[in-house]
Amino acid sequence: MGWFTGTVFYVLIWWTVLFAVLPLWTKPSADPDPATGWRGAPDSARMGRKLLVTTLISLLIWCAVAAVIESGVISFRHGPLALPDQ
Repeated sequence: MGWFTGTVFYVLIWWTVLFAVLPLWTKPSADPDPATGWRGAPDSARMGRKLLVTTLISLLIWCAVAAVIESGVISFRHGPLALPDQ
């Protein structure tokens, strides 16, 4: 896997993990809006913690994906997943 492919994989994994991590540690505001009753955005989003957790989890997942790709366990050039010769 080249550096460009590795970077693209990491960015895709990072965004996917971010959307999985965003709801964690989130509580709605305690006081709803008096006019509408809507609670809106949380009081404390803790985005720094979420970005750090996202980065660490993404790094672990990316390392596993890179190891599988580099090992050749899954290959589209050889083995049962290979395309038939034309």
